[in-house]
Amino acid sequence: MADTTTAAARDVIHIEGAQTAVPTRVVEPGRTRLVAVASPPLPADALQRRVRAVLYYRAGADGSGSAWEDGVWVKETLSEALADHPEMAGRLRRRGDGSWEVKLNDTGVRLLQATVDAPLEEFLAAKKSLARREAALAPWTDVNADDPDMCPPFFMQLTRFQGDGGYAVGVSCSLLLADPLSLARFLLSWSRTHARMRAQSKATPHPMAQYLAYFQRPETSRKRLKSIPIDSFATAADAATDTVLFRTSSVPDGHVHGHRALAAACVEQASEAIGAAKASRFSVVVVDAPVPAGGDDGQQLAAGKTTIETCVEAVEGGGAGTGAELEAVEWSELGLEELVIRDSKPVHVSYRIVTGGDEGLVVVMPEVAGSSLLVTATLPR
Repeated sequence: MADTTTAAARDVIHIEGAQTAVPTRVVEPGRTRLVAVASPPLPADALQRRVRAVLYYRAGADGSGSAWEDGVWVKETLSEALADHPEMAGRLRRRGDGSWEVKLNDTGVRLLQATVDAPLEEFLAAKKSLARREAALAPWTDVNADDPDMCPPFFMQLTRFQGDGGYAVGVSCSLLLADPLSLARFLLSWSRTHARMRAQSKATPHPMAQYLAYFQRPETSRKRLKSIPIDSFATAADAATDTVLFRTSSVPDGHVHGHRALAAACVEQASEAIGAAKASRFSVVVVDAPVPAGGDDGQQLAAGKTTIETCVEAVEGGGAGTGAELEAVEWSELGLEELVIRDSKPVHVSYRIVTGGDEGLVVVMPEVAGSSLLVTATLPR
C-alpha cells in the first residue's frame, strides 16, 4: 500500500509516554559531587549547557515491532545501570558559596517514548536539517536556577520511525552532571546491562514485561500525550556553533595558567579548523580524573569533581606558546558507535554540545587517570 502520510504529518513527533527511571538500589544519604565555580555566580545560560547524542538503529531481524518491545525494557535496564552510576540520577543544587553540586538523591532520569511519521532512511536523508531536527529526538527542559531540584538534568528518548522499524535513542545531559566522555561511558555500561537482562529474560520470561509489551505497542497504546512540530524543538543555539574534539598528552608543562592555557590553544586551533572568528572570551569546564564506581564488570568509572571558569579571557601566549601538542580526533573516540542494542550497532551517531549562549566553551576530560586528555572546543560560527 502506498504511503499517504502528508509532509506536514511527517514533521510532527508524537510523545507516546513519559516515565522516570530511578536506581534499583538506594544511595546512601548525603552523597554529592561538587561543581566548583571559579567566579560565582554561574550565569543562567551556563545551566543549559549540555551534551546531545542521537544513535540511530535499523530494525532487528525479528521485524519492526522489536524496537518498540525493546522499549519496555529500557526503563528497567536503565534503572539497573543507574544503581552503579547514581550521579546520573541526581539533581543540581546551588551551594551557599555560589558553586553547585550534584545531589545523589535517586530522583532519576526522565524517559520518553515517541513516534515519527517518517521512515528512518528518509529522516536521515535530510542532512542539511538533521542537526536542527534532532532536538526533537533528544528533548530538553531548561534548568530553573531558582528551583533546580525540579528540573531533570538528564533526558533519554526512544523514538520509533514509521514503516521500516528503525528507531533512535536520543539523550540530552547537562554538562554540570556529566561531560561527553563520562556520558558515553555510562551509556555503554547501560547497553551491556540491557543486553544481559534481555538475555536473562529469554531463559526466564518476565510476566510484567510481556504485559507491558502488549499495551505499549502503537496499535494498542492509550491516547498520545501530545503531538508537536519537530521544528519547534530547535533553538538558535542548535545551529550557531561548531565543536572540534582534540586529544593531548597533558596540560602544558610549567605554564602558569594550566588548563586555561590548554583551552586557549584549543580555541585557537578550532577557530582555524572551522573558519570561525577566534573567541576572546570563553568558559572552561575541567573534569577531574575518573574514579572507580563499582559495578558488576569491575570497570565502571565515575567523573570526579568538575570545575568551571566562566568568561575566561584568552591567556596571553596561550596558543602555540603553551607547548601543547593537539591532535584533532573524531567523535567516535567516545565509543558510542559501539553501543549495541539487540545485537546491532547504530547506523549513524550524532553528537552536539549545546552551549546555551553565544560564548565559546571548552571541556577538558581525562581519558584515564594520569594519561591523555580529550578536549572539546565549541565556538560560535
